[in-house]
Amino acid sequence: MHRTAFAGLALLLLCGCGGTDPAPESKGTGTSGAAASPDESEAAEKKSSPRSGQAGSTAKPIPAAAAGIDVPEAEPPTLFTAEQLAEGWVALFDGQTLFGWEASHPKTGWRVEDGTIIADGTEPGLLLTSFEIGDFDLSCECQLEAGGNSGVFLHTTRNPSDPSADCWEFNLCDTHEKFPTGSMVARKAVPLDHPIEDGKWHSMLLKAMGNRLVAFIDGEQVLEYEDDTATPRTTGFIGLQMNGGKVKFRNVYLRPTGTKPLFNGTDLAGWRVVPGSNSEFEVNDGAIHIGNGPGFLETTDTYGDFVLQLEARTNAERINSGVFFRAQPGTEENPSNGYELQIHHGFAEGDRRRPDDYGTGFGTGAIFRRVPVRRVMANDNEWFHMTLLAQGPHFVTWVNGYRTVDFIDTRPADENPRRGLRLEAGHLSLQGHDPGTDIDFRNLEITTIAGGTAAAGTE
Repeated sequence: MHRTAFAGLALLLLCGCGGTDPAPESKGTGTSGAAASPDESEAAEKKSSPRSGQAGSTAKPIPAAAAGIDVPEAEPPTLFTAEQLAEGWVALFDGQTLFGWEASHPKTGWRVEDGTIIADGTEPGLLLTSFEIGDFDLSCECQLEAGGNSGVFLHTTRNPSDPSADCWEFNLCDTHEKFPTGSMVARKAVPLDHPIEDGKWHSMLLKAMGNRLVAFIDGEQVLEYEDDTATPRTTGFIGLQMNGGKVKFRNVYLRPTGTKPLFNGTDLAGWRVVPGSNSEFEVNDGAIHIGNGPGFLETTDTYGDFVLQLEARTNAERINSGVFFRAQPGTEENPSNGYELQIHHGFAEGDRRRPDDYGTGFGTGAIFRRVPVRRVMANDNEWFHMTLLAQGPHFVTWVNGYRTVDFIDTRPADENPRRGLRLEAGHLSLQGHDPGTDIDFRNLEITTIAGGTAAAGTE
């Protein structure tokens, strides 16, 4: 993704000014837990389904809801501007539900009211992301009343007991004797220059880079910290804390950083056409164009645990494509043995909760044949943004910044992801699905997740 806007944002923050705010004003449990579906023949499934350009079928149930996933009827709030999407921001909080979050204690009372995450329970606790991550920018807003005690935990374990070893705890507590607001608990104290216990909303930007953290409150830098311990924390969960009183959070956004381009914008260096492909792969105006099909274009490098961000555009109605990952090397006989990040924007009866591509419906952002999306968030003939986090058996996807899937593959291990869980690194592959394929990809970037189960490599 384009990162050029970051330098200007950082300068504005240092000057205490506005600029491109990654936390627009608000307008308005847990991971899916969906089990992996039994293996089926993709070819047989797709032959019985509408092809690209054909009309949708009759009314369908809401597949994500059937899998026990929270799918609100109301449309989600607008989360990002086009510029913020281009900068790589995704939402950790969708403004409606706690989908993708895990509470460490049931009595902390985490809930959503009026587009806000609230906790005022009887027991302290954390609200944790479902996944771990290394380098990132975290933007959020917090409201804390007098006497409140909160914090944002970074690079944390699930159950941190020692803040000097188990996490980075960015404290939000004006009255803390040793580590007031803006400090890193048990690691670095700073003066209370930015009190926040006034019942007002305050913005925060936390930038985690390797063993370093730079933190801003209301646009002003309050902390710079370097973890120089023998075992510095460089990856882990993100957690919101209620440690006393009533705390509110909103506009909780994440931007993965440290990504590197997979596509240079001018030619297909680093990619190869899978033998037997009928698709045509060209570079036009800084994008990879795929026409005709079937066919596959795969990376020469392999990737295991990673965050992938890209933009794509279908150039006709009901175009079908996908991005395969952790795939075995493509051959003419087996061109695409990998997990598939689905691309198909069709939905039934005007209801974006009812993806209308194949079978019971999967939709753009789904892990095809494994778990459907909560909502179709993209449109044909428009550029859209996709983010995929793959971490061990855990896969999280976002489309236009909205979390569409949070899924754990519980199948027995198998080298072929069509048959079972694959943890080993594999290729990324762009799909030309059928003769009607007409799709563009651009700004493909990736970063590996440190400490993951499968490293990146070159075959």
